Amino acid sequence: MSQWVGFMVSVETEDTGTYQGIISSATGSQITLGKAFCNGIPCNSSEVIISAEDITNLQLIEKQESHSGESTVTVAKPIPKRAGRTFSGSEIISCGKSNGTYSYIKSKPIDIEYKSSHQDLSLKSATPKNKSKSKWSKGWRDELCFGSPLENIGKDFDFEKNLALFDKQAIWDEINSQKPDVVRQTDKKNGNKYRHDENVLATVPTVYRQITVPKQEFCEYVTDDGLIIPSISRSLRNKLWCAADVCGLSCERRIELMGRAAAEMTLQLIGGGHRLNPHNTHQCPTVVVLCGRNRQGAMGINAARHLASHGVNTIVYTVSVEAPEVQREIALYKLTKNKIISTASKLPQLVDLIILSLCEDTDNPLCHDDLAAWTNSNKAIVLALDPPSSGTPGIVTKFSLVPVLPLAHSTENGKIYLCNLGFPTQIFYEVGIKYKSPFGSKFVIPLHLNDDV
Repeated sequence: MSQWVGFMVSVETEDTGTYQGIISSATGSQITLGKAFCNGIPCNSSEVIISAEDITNLQLIEKQESHSGESTVTVAKPIPKRAGRTFSGSEIISCGKSNGTYSYIKSKPIDIEYKSSHQDLSLKSATPKNKSKSKWSKGWRDELCFGSPLENIGKDFDFEKNLALFDKQAIWDEINSQKPDVVRQTDKKNGNKYRHDENVLATVPTVYRQITVPKQEFCEYVTDDGLIIPSISRSLRNKLWCAADVCGLSCERRIELMGRAAAEMTLQLIGGGHRLNPHNTHQCPTVVVLCGRNRQGAMGINAARHLASHGVNTIVYTVSVEAPEVQREIALYKLTKNKIISTASKLPQLVDLIILSLCEDTDNPLCHDDLAAWTNSNKAIVLALDPPSSGTPGIVTKFSLVPVLPLAHSTENGKIYLCNLGFPTQIFYEVGIKYKSPFGSKFVIPLHLNDDV
């Protein structure tokens, strides 16, 4: 063991840390270090004895030459450990004792790889100098990409000239020559080339007149998609209702579908989720429903019941409850505990929307002067449910919701919306109407007057 005397070593112990120093003596059971440092701090004693069983790692650094008056030992400045990461010590210092004091001199760095607590600590060779680092960091990417440093490339690079050198046709010919014979024959048959926005399969042109009636005597409407919706006469619509009753689509079913559609449309007109929000209870909307003693009145009461189930404050005005349809709807509406009135003077002055379901389509619809005066003085939106084609007497509405197929409505009924009642096509064929649904994915669609007729 005497051949190692005079060598500088770095010794890692299990408990006390890392020692650096010069071997002054060594045996099989222990090692003695002179001018020792522990974790970068000079030891108080001149010599440190380390037992062999406490050593976890030992690294010989170099043999130290003796100098008179000063001795040096190179130690690693302590750095916080990080498991599984390799890095270089920030600096290595040489310590020499002269006249009882220590002086510290910077020396070359040492790469130290820290592993987990159960792995060895090893000291690696010195890292490359800063000059080699800067060389690789500045120009090596450009050299790998362009074959030479970027500064050697001329400023005026002719991209069009270089692109012209690329023979695209030759490349395509080479690709096509590698295709199997069956694929090449198919390509020759299908000579048409398609763009990214074209369909490979031919599409059938859209037929805009998908609904025809036995005798077109009135105006026509058009949907947002351009589909033509013809208007029908009052007599033809009565035949349609009779055919629906025979097939099982009774008046009660039609009232329920119209009431739900009216409620859904009303919810959107009064603000939807902005108004009907659990955190916005202080702005609960109010809707007044004006109902007559007919099928339209039953639709209005049904819509009021649907609105009440959504938390809307509803008030139903009834002229009479003699009709059986109205009586059934009133009995259900009373369970909501909302108001029912029959006097126009009790109607509120400020409401969010008015549902108008007073009159049916006759030659002389009933006039309600007191309700007309209240409605016209109110600034709320008026939505009419299946109103007379000539309009409700004395009241100008903004929107009208009509079922299945429209009548020839006047401008007094405002903008027309068509509601789908789910009639099968066979019911339309029974009355001589050729029908294909224009609703698509929607339950209610807007109609516009067709000015091209």
